[in-house]
Amino acid sequence: MSPDEIKVLLEDGFEDCSIEVEGEDGHFKVTVIGTVFEGLSKVKRQQMVYSHLNERIKTGEIHAVMMTTLTPDE
Repeated sequence: MSPDEIKVLLEDGFEDCSIEVEGEDGHFKVTVIGTVFEGLSKVKRQQMVYSHLNERIKTGEIHAVMMTTLTPDE
């Protein structure tokens, strides 16, 4: 799976967010910035992102994800 494919998956679930994805060989760094995360804990933010990636993790297309989730003010 390519970074661009992961970005498309996340863009479908996180409208109005800035999304960056880097990586290769199943290891990716994901950054999602948006107001959708306001008032949420770090764990809840990550759970939201993982909910869009879990199927690909189960199939092995994604092996590891390093994640940064921020609000625009952060």
